[in-house]
Amino acid sequence: MTMMNVGRPTRPEGDVTASAASLTGGRGLLQDEALIFELGGWDKTGVDLPAADADASDLGGLVRDDLALPGLSEPEAVRHYVRLSQKNHAIDLALYPLGSCTMKHNPRLNEKAARLAGFADLHPMQPEATVQGALQLMDRLAHWLKTLTGMPAVALSPKAGAHGELCGLLCIKAAHEAAGQGHRRTVLVPTSAHGTNPATAAFVGYSVAEIAQTPDGRVDLADLEAKLGPDVAAIMVTNPNTCGLFERDVIEIARISHAHGAYFYCDGANFNAIVGRVRPGDLGVDAMHINLHKTFSTPHGGGGPGAGPVVLSQALAPFAPAPWVVSDGEGLRLQEHDIGFGRMSAFHGQMGMFVRAYAYMLSHGADGLRQVAEDAVLNANYVKARLSGVMSAAFPDGPCMHEALFDDAWLEGTGVTTLDFAKAMIDEGFHPMTMYFPLVVHGAMLIEPTETESKAELDRFCEALLALAAAAKAGDVERFKGAPFLAPMRRLDETLAARKPKLVWRNDTEGVAPAP
Repeated sequence: MTMMNVGRPTRPEGDVTASAASLTGGRGLLQDEALIFELGGWDKTGVDLPAADADASDLGGLVRDDLALPGLSEPEAVRHYVRLSQKNHAIDLALYPLGSCTMKHNPRLNEKAARLAGFADLHPMQPEATVQGALQLMDRLAHWLKTLTGMPAVALSPKAGAHGELCGLLCIKAAHEAAGQGHRRTVLVPTSAHGTNPATAAFVGYSVAEIAQTPDGRVDLADLEAKLGPDVAAIMVTNPNTCGLFERDVIEIARISHAHGAYFYCDGANFNAIVGRVRPGDLGVDAMHINLHKTFSTPHGGGGPGAGPVVLSQALAPFAPAPWVVSDGEGLRLQEHDIGFGRMSAFHGQMGMFVRAYAYMLSHGADGLRQVAEDAVLNANYVKARLSGVMSAAFPDGPCMHEALFDDAWLEGTGVTTLDFAKAMIDEGFHPMTMYFPLVVHGAMLIEPTETESKAELDRFCEALLALAAAAKAGDVERFKGAPFLAPMRRLDETLAARKPKLVWRNDTEGVAPAP
């Protein structure tokens, strides 16, 4: 059987027990599950609390009304959340091929370290004398981030990639203003950039101008030089870029940008492809965020957690935000004032992310981190090689870096779209790849396997995609248009879900209609 069996029926087709099983709301061991508010328990409670010794009269108008929470027993609550967890794909279940996301395995050693009492139960208002170990870890993490990037300074406080972009651009803005160059109000961004790049530049108050892309998927140097001028504050380039390609002219990009008085911001979302192999500081980069939750394996998704430290060149280091970890002879402390453009956030807030990233660095060592990049690139090129005979690579000439990019030219005439193909992947037990991004590639399918996948798992993934591709080319359109057949909710109207999401549950039994 060429298809993998994860998520596929185990009973023979036509077995009467299969249709009977659907009446129970379960498929094998996968249980149906309602919203927690639909499970009942409105007239009971799952816990016993003693009566209050005093009333709440001293709280005035702050007394809570009935919270209208269901009263579930412990088994009911545990089963509810376990059943919900079974409806989600996870890196612990199978390969998670989202391009530009670096969904790698999260070593349990890192999780254990992050849960140590000296790190997990810290309070941001603790006296610095009581958190010397945490400050030392942050200081060592900062040291290795600077070593790996060849940059002299790093701000640890940004909480994610886009927050890091904001930090870097604020440093650039402060540096220009300090030099009497506050009139520089334009940021140049390639057409294939992450959407956060132009969004962050606009948020800071810059206008954005696009840089064209060459036919081989890289920055067009002629267009860049034509658009550089006295009004340009910075260029934002991802390297390796979002097409999964290394910018061969990156040193020249930095040189001509600097020659026109602009700074070079590098989006570090794809640092996993070059960590231990290339130092961005040697390429002329002035600022770059590092996604600890990508390159250094800490879990991400679902809105967090995240951490996006920003490394800075000598020119931008004086404008970095507070706080800094410094040593004053009596121990480590946080320098809170009189530096940079101010604060990015009230507190660092992501100690667990620092611990996980540092544990990852120590467990790999210098040679191991270099191998991370090498294996990530090797795996992506293996996927590209296996699929290119059937699917059309967007940039077929030469190797890719950490991710393989395909377009939808191979689907022409089949009646199947990129979205249809991605939905059918769910029935095979795989999360879809990144779809329709980057926008410069029509019907894009961006696959990033990361270094943590074995050849056996990559083969399993490729065999599933090759079999689906064969089905699409054979005219089995219904298999795709109706997919996913085995997901709990089947295919949703994604446009309606985005425009009219049901974010609030209301109790119909009280005569209140559900939220639209």
